[in-house]
Amino acid sequence: MAAVAATGAPVHEISGELMAELAQTVTPQGLLAVCPFIDVPLSSLTRTSPALVVILANVRDPGNAGTVLRTADAAGADGVIFADATVDPYNSKCVRSSAGSLFHLPLVVGVPAGEAVGALRAAGLAVLAADGRASLGLAEVERAGRLRRPTAWLFGNEAWGLPADLVRLADDTVAVPIYGRAESLNLAAAAAVCLYSSARARHEVAAPG
Repeated sequence: MAAVAATGAPVHEISGELMAELAQTVTPQGLLAVCPFIDVPLSSLTRTSPALVVILANVRDPGNAGTVLRTADAAGADGVIFADATVDPYNSKCVRSSAGSLFHLPLVVGVPAGEAVGALRAAGLAVLAADGRASLGLAEVERAGRLRRPTAWLFGNEAWGLPADLVRLADDTVAVPIYGRAESLNLAAAAAVCLYSSARARHEVAAPG
């Protein structure tokens, strides 16, 4: 509490009963904060010459969306776009699932997915759509060296994936291979595989020697 007060932010102590009313979890950690929205315009992201960006299109599950945001942060992404029809990133479950990553990288909210794709392509990024039904595998894309260039990954809804009109916006549609008997991967798990493949390719290029 002293550390927060030292920043100049007002601090108020409240009762446990009031905390229980204000918090949206069964066992709150005893700390609540009021923060301003922190999203930025799409143009603010594109003018920074991003090398790795995530676009979430029609993603409805806040836990998945927050986890993708956290994973993007860990993989060194330059920004995440919550396109229109995607869950609100300020949803309490999404914020908790991001584990603080909400505050670590540029966040764009509410732009149409097509507008986001067009702006990123104009900024020099290739656009890859993740879709388990694609014939092109992630390993093929890696071997071809395509992940070494600036890339935007387009991820869709957990249940039905990306609609055809959004798939057509991408330069290619890429599938994460399933080697076992699972029907599919959770959105956040698939995003982690794709983003870390891009991160690995970028860091291999940047590594000396």
